[in-house]
Formats: sequence, structure tokens, C-alpha cells
Amino acid sequence: MPDHALAPMSLAQHARFSVAPMMAWTDRHCRWFHRQLSQRALLYTEMVTAAALVHGDASKLLEHSAQEHPVAVQLGGSDPALLKAATQICIEHGFVEVNLNCGCPSDRVQSGAFGAVLMKDPALVARCVEAMMSVQGAEITVKCRIGVDDQIPADVLVDFLGKLQMAGISRVTVHARMAWLQGLSPKENRDIPPLDYPLVFQMKREFPELHISLNGGVTTIDQACDLLGQGIDGVMVGRSAYHQPFDILAEVDQRIFGLVHSPDAFEIADRLGDYILAHMNDGGRMHHVTRHILGLFHGMPGARHWRRGLSNLGADPSATRWDYDNLVKTVQSQSTLQPQFVN
Repeated sequence: MPDHALAPMSLAQHARFSVAPMMAWTDRHCRWFHRQLSQRALLYTEMVTAAALVHGDASKLLEHSAQEHPVAVQLGGSDPALLKAATQICIEHGFVEVNLNCGCPSDRVQSGAFGAVLMKDPALVARCVEAMMSVQGAEITVKCRIGVDDQIPADVLVDFLGKLQMAGISRVTVHARMAWLQGLSPKENRDIPPLDYPLVFQMKREFPELHISLNGGVTTIDQACDLLGQGIDGVMVGRSAYHQPFDILAEVDQRIFGLVHSPDAFEIADRLGDYILAHMNDGGRMHHVTRHILGLFHGMPGARHWRRGLSNLGADPSATRWDYDNLVKTVQSQSTLQPQFVN
């Protein structure tokens, strides 16, 4: 069980390793699961728009448990007044970091004049973060790309970060790819534009007082450690942490934060059973949780059986905690009997 009596750390220290905000993925169930694997990594919500918080059901949109902390909320928006109001709502709901999305390339985000398109208007971004920072109680951060469309990254990024720093921002996450707003889908924008790690390291040299985390293309804990060893302040991992959570997150506390912490996958599976039962007792469906934990045994004996079993349970509205526990026991027996088998 995570030890919440650990010595406190600043958010910047937690940001040595973070799990990226991912739409439809990093909901409260996913974050609870990830927190079982790492006590120190900084977690992020899915992006929520400022307008949705101000005009909608903020309590539902920001629902989370104390066990998820440290967790930051990511906002989308480009209206300083709306962002200020949304930041106040986030603080009232217990968040101590609010991150402004200046990196998402989706059509829906572009039509709302926020996300990666904001890279084209750093002065507006500065006004937005100044408005957000006028609300006391949370650290304001930004996640961005190295540029968009026909911009020259080496020129635009230094100007963008400079304006952020002048506005009072002290921590930024840079996805080390351009965003091509025309011609590429959001999925293609995660893979096709080439990575430019050297530019991000150059920005760290030019802005030594900024805490800069690097995002994009990081798929292993070894790679994250190597990047930190080269002098970047933090590493943010997205899809690999989601699809291979034990491979990535179970080593974070020991290798990056120096804790003696060796999570056991089956102990976590048992804890998840309790969590699933509580969620179902509150009227939720098993699928709400199980869809996020398909990768728990990635690369281990029984991984295929685990994925198939969870998919079947999630699709069965009559599935019970007993069914889940039987699946865990079956996978555990495969692990004991077939230690040489990896799938």
C-alpha cells in the first residue's frame, strides 16, 4: 500500500517523472491504479476545458481521491477570464497544480482556439497564465510543443518560453515534436513529426531557471534515467506508462526518487479487487476500472490470459468480484508453473 507518510516533496521534485495527461485514459481510476505503482510520480488528469468547468458539472469533471495525489489538473482554454475562474474551481476541488494545454493538436481543440494553436500567440498565452496565477493556491504550469506548422522551432520556442518566464511561469513540459495542425491527425501528430531532443536541451541551457520536463518518444525507464542524467529537469511519459504500467512505473520510485519501493504485481491486483468492489457498490461498472489495467502483467507469464479475461469481465454486466479474484488466481498459477513463458 502506498505510504503517504513519506517526507513531503515539492511539485517540481515530483515532476522529475510524470505521467502525461491523456484524453479518455488518465481518468480517476487510471490514476488510482498508477499511484499503486509509484508513490512519487506526478500524475495528471485528462484535459478539461475551462468553459466546461465554469458552466458545467465541475464536481464530476474534477472527481478524484486523496490517494491520487500528487495530481495536477490540465486545462484547455484561451480566454484569460474563463481560465482564471476555472483555476479557482480547481483549487476549491483540492488541486495544487493547474497546467495549461498548449500542445494538443486535435481539430476540436483548434476550433476552440486553444491547445497547440496557442503556440502562434505567445502574448495571449502570457495573459492567460497571468490571469491564472492571480488566483492564489496552485502552481501554474504549461505543456507545449516545439512549434506548429511552418514555424521555425529554434526561433518560436525561445520566444514562447521567454514570454512564459516573464509572466511568472517556472515549470514547463515540452513535447519535443512539432504539431502539424493541417494534414495530420492527432494520432499521427504523436508519431510522425520528428523528435528534437537537442532543441529541448538547448532551451534548458538558455533558460536555466526554468524547470523543463521533456515529453515525447520516451518508452522505457532506462531512457528516462538517461535523459535526466543529461541534465533535463524532468521526464513525462505517456502511452508507454499506460500500456506497460508495471514495466515503467514500478521502477520509478527506486531508480528516480531513491526510495526502497518494490511493488508486487499480484499485491496490486488484489488491491484493485477491493477498489473494483467499492466502485461497483457505488453503482459503477467493472469495465470503468479494468480497461485501464490490461497492461499490469505486460511481459510476464499469463499476460495474454489476463488481458483476455479482463476484456471478458468488462463486457459482462453480471461479472462479480469473485470472477475477478478467480482471474487473478489463474494468472498467478500460470506465473508459478511457467516462469520461462513470457507473452
